[in-house]
Amino acid sequence: MNKPDPLDHVPDSSASEPRCGLKLTRRSVLLGGSLAAAGLAAYPVYREIVAPRAAAFLAKASGYDASLTRILHDGLIAAGLQVESLHGKSVLLKPNLVEPLRSAPHMTTNPAMVVAAAEVFRSWGARVTVGEGPGHVRDTEMALVEGGMLEPLSHEELEFIDLNYDDVVWRENRGRQSGLDGFFLPRAVAEADLIVSMPKLKTHHWMGVTASMKNLYGILPGVQYGWPKNVLHYAGIPETVFDINAAVPNTIAIVDAIECMEGDGPIMGTPRKLGLVIIGTNLPAVDATACRLMEVDARQVPYLGLAADRLGPISERRIEQRGENWRPLAQRFEIIDAPHLRDLRPA
Repeated sequence: MNKPDPLDHVPDSSASEPRCGLKLTRRSVLLGGSLAAAGLAAYPVYREIVAPRAAAFLAKASGYDASLTRILHDGLIAAGLQVESLHGKSVLLKPNLVEPLRSAPHMTTNPAMVVAAAEVFRSWGARVTVGEGPGHVRDTEMALVEGGMLEPLSHEELEFIDLNYDDVVWRENRGRQSGLDGFFLPRAVAEADLIVSMPKLKTHHWMGVTASMKNLYGILPGVQYGWPKNVLHYAGIPETVFDINAAVPNTIAIVDAIECMEGDGPIMGTPRKLGLVIIGTNLPAVDATACRLMEVDARQVPYLGLAADRLGPISERRIEQRGENWRPLAQRFEIIDAPHLRDLRPA
C-alpha cells in the first residue's frame, strides 16, 4: 500500500481509496484553463472545484453488542475503503487508553469496538495488531487491565504493541506547523500499511473537541515525549496534531461515539450517551462531522482549522454524508466556560 504525501494529494469522495490524488478529466482541465483565462475573478470558483472532498458514514448503535461487527463492516465499505487491497497488509488499531478507569468507561475506547474492528479487518485478510501509548499512565499493562482491554485482546489472540516503549524511527516533520524538526515514530506505526484511529468522542479542556486526529497523540512514545506527551504540548497542541497527522497519511477513523464524554474532558468530564459510530477514510472530515453532532463549530477547533483543505475538508458542503443523517442526531454537548472556547458554538 503506497504512502502518499498528504500535502500533495487531496481526497476525492468519488474514489474508494483512503487517500487519493485529484482526478483530472479533459473537461476539468478545459474548465480550469477557462477559469485561469478569466483572471483572478474566477479564482474562488476554481478553488471550490478543486477543493478536497470526502465522505463520512454514521450508524446508530444502542450499545456494545454483537451488531458492532456488522456496523463496522458495512460502514467501512460505505465510507469508501478499498477492502480488497487489505489482504496480507498490516493494520494497526489505535484505541484511546489515555487514563483508563473501570469506573469511567466514557473515558476510553470500549474494548468491544476494538474486537469488532479486528474481526472485520481479519475477514478481509489483513494482519491486525493493536497499539497505544497511554498519555497519563506509564504502566501500559495496568492501563490495559483497568481499561478492560487485556482480557478480550488475549481471548482474540490479538497482539498488543506498547507504543510508549516500542523501537523508534525518525521521520521529518512535513507539516511544519510546529517548531519540531521531526518525530520519533514507533516502528509498529512507521511500518503499518494502515492505521485505524479509534478514539472515544469527548470534549477537551484546551481544544474543545478530541476525536480521531487528536487520538494520534497516542502513537508517539512517552519515553521520547514525556507524560502526558509534554514535548508536544509545549510545541503547541493544534500545531503538533496537524504535524503528526501529516506524518502518518495512511489513516482512517472509527469513532466510538456510543458512550461519550462532555464537560471538562478528556479525563474530568461526565458521561453523555450519543449512540453512534462515525467512520471515514479522511480524519478531518470525520472529526468535523463529530463536531456537528456535538453542536460545535468545526472551524473554531484549532487543529481542524489548520487541517481544513490541507489534510482534508471540514466544510459540510464538501463532506458527503453516508448512512444516517447527522442533523436529527445532533446533541448539544456541554463544554467548560473558558475564554478560549467561547467561539465554539455555531453562529
